[in-house]
Amino acid sequence: MIRSLRRVVRRAYRRTVDLSHPARSPLGSAVVNCVVYEDGVRQSGARSVPDAVERVRTSGRGFVWIGLHEPSAEDIAEVADLFGLHPLAVEDAVHAHQRPKLERYDETLFAVLKTCRYVEHAELTATSEVVDTGELMVFAGPDFVITIRHGGHGSLGPLREALESVPEQLAKGPAAVLHAIADHAVDEYLGVADALQSDIDAVETTVFSENASRGDAGHIYQLKRELMELKRAVAPLDRPLHEMVTTPLPQVGPGLQPYFRDVAGRLARVTDQLAAYDALLDSILQAHLAQVTLAQNEDMRKITAWAAIVAVPTMVCGIYGMNFEHMPELRWTYGYPAVLCVMAAACGVIHRSFRRNGWL
Repeated sequence: MIRSLRRVVRRAYRRTVDLSHPARSPLGSAVVNCVVYEDGVRQSGARSVPDAVERVRTSGRGFVWIGLHEPSAEDIAEVADLFGLHPLAVEDAVHAHQRPKLERYDETLFAVLKTCRYVEHAELTATSEVVDTGELMVFAGPDFVITIRHGGHGSLGPLREALESVPEQLAKGPAAVLHAIADHAVDEYLGVADALQSDIDAVETTVFSENASRGDAGHIYQLKRELMELKRAVAPLDRPLHEMVTTPLPQVGPGLQPYFRDVAGRLARVTDQLAAYDALLDSILQAHLAQVTLAQNEDMRKITAWAAIVAVPTMVCGIYGMNFEHMPELRWTYGYPAVLCVMAAACGVIHRSFRRNGWL
């Protein structure tokens, strides 16, 4: 049931992912959308935030979903007053740069998730951006969901429309929206992790190729830095999901816990995958450094061998350059060519010996 529902939402999301979703709307400077849902069905008619809240609380049915994009303290103040949001959670939502977490304030859940996007690039360099991250905060109460997005990607417009195509799931209330957001975030992590595999394969191929660059380890370090950024987004989410699965929460009924358990399982898969990538990159880096060291040793052996060969004529020339009067063969007619022949023969023997031993 869980997997079939996720497939339905994913297909609906793919059908709507190319739709235009403006970052601002007439509802407010930071309010992207404000919609009332009853029995999982979107209620027609554009309305302000206070009107939507009044309608939900007057009827006692459904909930309101408010979407905000990078709100300022002034933008969120009215919303915080309407729903009685805790000041600490509001401050976190405005300033962003939070670690993924789950906090409870009376009847309201405050969840922080990281959004991720794979940045396409023609070639991995020492300055390539591979992973782009943003932040998504969710306030889930008895009759409201407030989503606050930071960053230039991760729009929830397509996800909202995908959920609206499954009204029986949306009818389960704000916790169903929180599940859909967490599920979509983990799906993004999986997509980014799979895309990183191609970069790691390319780096591995480059390092072990015959024409590998000796001194360029920058692209490996850059890939490790980007992988670390993705790990910082993924790993901390394990604890909030575990809490929603194991701890009875009024906002998350028993019927929704299996859905969060499924998300937690896929998050564990991503975490294991990233740990394997990190270990593989460490091995690739060590192999690259070993190749650099081996190449340097090879160069040093060649330099040493040629220095030994040059030492022979240097020594002979040094001896005969001492200008003593009584030295062997000084007045012999063939002395000069004989010395040259002796030096050439000695150099040839030494060169052959080094070649035989693999130094040249």
